[in-house]
Amino acid sequence: MTSQNVDNVPVIEDWSNLLGGKIAVVTGGADGIGKGISSLFAAHGAFVEIVDHDDSLLNETVEGIRALGGHAHGHIADVTDEKHVEEFRQSVIERHGSIDVLVNNVGDYRPLVRFLDSSPESWKKMYDINLHHVFLVTHAFLQPMIDSGGGSIINVHSVEGMRAYPGDPVYGAMKAAVNHFSTCLAASYGRNRIRVNGMGVDITQTKQVDYISGYEDVENLWESWAPVGRLGWPEDQARVALFLASDFSSFVTGHNIPVDGGTHAGGGWFFSPEAKRFVNRPKKL
Repeated sequence: MTSQNVDNVPVIEDWSNLLGGKIAVVTGGADGIGKGISSLFAAHGAFVEIVDHDDSLLNETVEGIRALGGHAHGHIADVTDEKHVEEFRQSVIERHGSIDVLVNNVGDYRPLVRFLDSSPESWKKMYDINLHHVFLVTHAFLQPMIDSGGGSIINVHSVEGMRAYPGDPVYGAMKAAVNHFSTCLAASYGRNRIRVNGMGVDITQTKQVDYISGYEDVENLWESWAPVGRLGWPEDQARVALFLASDFSSFVTGHNIPVDGGTHAGGGWFFSPEAKRFVNRPKKL
């Protein structure tokens, strides 16, 4: 008699409470895309453990979630520091025993240094903030997830890790590494009921990356810059993260989803003779 049957598909009992009773860790979860993910996860029943380096934004996000009836706890930490990550892990495990969802969301393109002007020091900064912390945090929580029966790991990277990024090849390489790490980790631990997927984000409005300022007079070109014809927002990213965190995606692992309004499929970078640099939103066609 086969063990392979439709009963292996997880039952979704409440479609408006997709993460009910789940424990979710979100790094960089106090602002921008991370805040959008933290807030939506809490709205769907998760207890969200948020780690960030900004005390003010962290308190604001945690209190905002609680004010709406959600559950969240904040941690001030530098996720590129092994000691900070271990202290954070201990705090979470002591409170919950394990976690069900891990979102590695921290990342930054700054300081932007052109490759000819770069140095081992600037490469190290790109590595620490975009790749090293993914290894640290994932390593810290993977065993507890395995011991408790599995879970979902979501690595938020960039579409620049899925196509050529002429602006900073080092940054592009770090994002590509997160992309492939997600695929490899999924293959390694899928039999432990660990699912791992990545999100390649682009053109999403946050404080970190402002896509509006300076382009107000050419808004009609959004249908040229992005196939969906509009700018993205943290809520757009959060909805895909919710899909990957929930049983909606129980048969999805090892993939990297471009959450980019179609820029990976339909666009890219163009060299502007006028600006003498690569641009992804040319003002003249």
